[in-house]
Amino acid sequence: MRYLLKFTIPLERGNEALRQPDFGQKMHSLLTDLKVEGAYFTALDGQRGGYFVVNMTDASQIPAIAEPLFLWLHADIEFIPVMTPEDLEKAGPSIGAAIQKWG
Repeated sequence: MRYLLKFTIPLERGNEALRQPDFGQKMHSLLTDLKVEGAYFTALDGQRGGYFVVNMTDASQIPAIAEPLFLWLHADIEFIPVMTPEDLEKAGPSIGAAIQKWG
């Protein structure tokens, strides 16, 4: 199942991390280790942050994805389940059933 991982990095910790000469290499390693399908960096709530698209087959994978962000960047994170167009297409019958029952 795909998740949109929203993260924010506290300002001071972000400043410290960016001053590390190997910041880019560490970020590349993190993205590779987590098998990130998409990465988008931006400002969120006045802090550095962004979104990663990750695919998990089991909830037990959450710590392996979350801990590097907690430990290295002291990030606040949120996992948001998302669907691809193919997932939405597969959901069509259950949407129709919900409409019939509740709509």
